[in-house]
Amino acid sequence: MEYVKTWRTGWGYPTTLLCAYGFFTTVKPLEPFLTPYLSGPDKNLTIEQLTNQIYPVSTYSYLAVLVPVFLLTDWLRYKPVIVFQCSALLVTTGMLLWLDGVPQMQATQFFYGVVMASEVAYYSYIYSMVDLRHYRKATSYCRATQLLGYTVGSVLGQLLVSFGLLSYHYILVFTLVLTALAWVVSWLLPMPQRSMFFHQRVKTQHRSGTDDEEGGNDQPVPKTVEISLNHPASPDDTSHTTAPVDTATLQGAASRGRSLSSSSSNSTKSSVIGGTETRTRTRTCEDPPPPPPPLPPAAEPVGCAGVLVRLWRDFLRCYSTPGLLRWSLWWALATCGYNQILNYVQVLWEHIEPSSNFTVYNGGVEAASSLFGATTAYAIGFTQVDWHQWGELALGSFSGMGGGALYLMVFSGNIWACYCGYVLFKCLYMLLITIAMFQIAADLSMERYALIFGANNFGALVLQTVITAVVVDSGGLGLDVVTQFIIYGSYFCVIALVFFIWGVYNALSRRRHRDTPKQTEETPADKSPVVQHKF
Repeated sequence: MEYVKTWRTGWGYPTTLLCAYGFFTTVKPLEPFLTPYLSGPDKNLTIEQLTNQIYPVSTYSYLAVLVPVFLLTDWLRYKPVIVFQCSALLVTTGMLLWLDGVPQMQATQFFYGVVMASEVAYYSYIYSMVDLRHYRKATSYCRATQLLGYTVGSVLGQLLVSFGLLSYHYILVFTLVLTALAWVVSWLLPMPQRSMFFHQRVKTQHRSGTDDEEGGNDQPVPKTVEISLNHPASPDDTSHTTAPVDTATLQGAASRGRSLSSSSSNSTKSSVIGGTETRTRTRTCEDPPPPPPPLPPAAEPVGCAGVLVRLWRDFLRCYSTPGLLRWSLWWALATCGYNQILNYVQVLWEHIEPSSNFTVYNGGVEAASSLFGATTAYAIGFTQVDWHQWGELALGSFSGMGGGALYLMVFSGNIWACYCGYVLFKCLYMLLITIAMFQIAADLSMERYALIFGANNFGALVLQTVITAVVVDSGGLGLDVVTQFIIYGSYFCVIALVFFIWGVYNALSRRRHRDTPKQTEETPADKSPVVQHKF
């Protein structure tokens, strides 16, 4: 019983519940077969309606609610948004099950965009509930559980379809039951007491002359002061916490100020002559002029405005780094194209080999691509490569291979070649996005990495929305799926060309800078001595 109490108060309890939630929400046996379900006898929608009228709605709604959901997630401390996400997923599944028609399916895609935008709460919740020394382990558990759920759902859906055990309708009913279980688990999650931006804990240092010093030890004892940006702080309020912020620098500045005043007072000599006190100040011409009085600190806005100002400053500071800017640029461009492929690949498969004439293997392909992609991303962590030197060349080369895989999917005309091209494309993307995450997160704090992660995905979503409105939507060009994938393949080839040229230029520049000192240092011994000026 004592073990259970310890487990409930530790980091294992919220991690276990969050893993269960992630598993139940990602086991979706029907998802790899959504297009055959909607275009089949259950809904009787055409491929053109799905491609040009229904599927684009999820991209628009995703963009419309992403920023408000991102801010509300932190302000409401994650759990309410997780419950809201699961509720929206329940609504989406129920509408898919019971409603028909183009407007109803467009409403379904709107709610699905809300579900995708709320995904940020799942990844942020664990930060507020787990100590930093356990964060890496807890995060790996949550991500692995999601991958396991997605793989189980794809394999299960493939088995049910291949062996004719359940129709699409009853597979969707089974998915609805799993989503209901996830909804129950979401209510059991503990409510976090801190968040990354709006509810923070600032750890300060103070000295105590009695109980805080043990055995005459003069080391400062940490004291936690809770600060909420939405509520006035009180001495007893310990409900809002964040990552510790060290204020020893302020104390050092204060101590330097005290030593400055004491040294200046010592430089003034006092003497008493004949009962009269005289003060003399010895000063040489080498003495620097007295420093100007410090300016009062600028008042910063508090509350939500203060958080937004701080986020904007961090945003500008992070993206002023050239290396981070290059990796983030590739992240946004490639993620945009990757999401477009995921959204419309089932339509391409249905076009190449209609499900009415062929036993589709979409679920098996999705499971295989996820497993191969995860294996590739895991293996790249064990390679010894200087990505600062070879990063742009790797981005260009592998992006070009991804564009070639997309051309293979389009021009082969064979469903199995199309499946293989999709697996290759997904593995290449997972490989490169893992490298990009490593490079960006290397020198950033948790808060700044979360900011860059959200900003990169937002940039990708904005670009994806533009492409969807121009290329896919019936209000734009309304192109067919084959022409779309030709454009997507060309898009990745352009990305590859830009980054490959960028990488070659940087490599030549580094080589030129490396060879220049050698030429200046080498002086032949048989030549007359050269006078060297040293500064």
